[in-house]
Amino acid sequence: MAPWVVVGICGLATALATGLGAIPFVFLRKLSPRAAAVSTALAAGLMLGASFGLVAEGTAHGGWQTLAGAVAGVVFILVAQRMLEGHKLDIGSVRDADSRRVALMVVVMTVHSFSEGVAVGVSFGGSVTLATVITLAIAVHNIPEGLAISAVLRSRGVPVWKCAGWSVFSSLPQPLMAVPAFLFVDSFRPTLPYGIGFAAGAMVFMVLAELLPETYETERKATVALLVSLALVGMVLFQRAIG
Repeated sequence: MAPWVVVGICGLATALATGLGAIPFVFLRKLSPRAAAVSTALAAGLMLGASFGLVAEGTAHGGWQTLAGAVAGVVFILVAQRMLEGHKLDIGSVRDADSRRVALMVVVMTVHSFSEGVAVGVSFGGSVTLATVITLAIAVHNIPEGLAISAVLRSRGVPVWKCAGWSVFSSLPQPLMAVPAFLFVDSFRPTLPYGIGFAAGAMVFMVLAELLPETYETERKATVALLVSLALVGMVLFQRAIG
């Protein structure tokens, strides 16, 4: 089997792992408004924890490049918000104002997957051991990311199978970017800190501007803060354990 095919298969495996994040919601048939707020708060914490991990990883490749990418990520969300205003979207059973939040969530996580795909491809440019470790780490890391996406979608009545589908969809850039990054590793390596910073900035801004204000409408701020903090710390510890 050609090496680039192996890289593509590994990238696809990391994408499919994201769908596993929807599994807990198989056992939750219907979410009350409070349960929906709790799910959104947990998703916010997971995204913030993932962002902290991304910043740590990005600065290892380049500090100011990561910062520049983060600023670009914030600008991207601001522009996306402006473009989506006044547009009627239909995502499963999600419509109107909620559809804008869901669309932003999926877009942010999809953009984030580009840098992970590059990371997979670049890792295969080194040793097999390094490539295996990076691929497994990203695959496992994708599960809580799928959980975050599913939490936001499921709280709005989207069926579990569609939650899994959108989760996998958000990670499809991984196999798409892994192969060219492997074939042209020297060209793609310098772009990593920019891409990582972009994803981190976009996710943090998304959480602060969209997800948290929504949870405050139906749940006490102290409860939301506690849930976000626990999910954030849990995500950081999880990333350190698999890193």
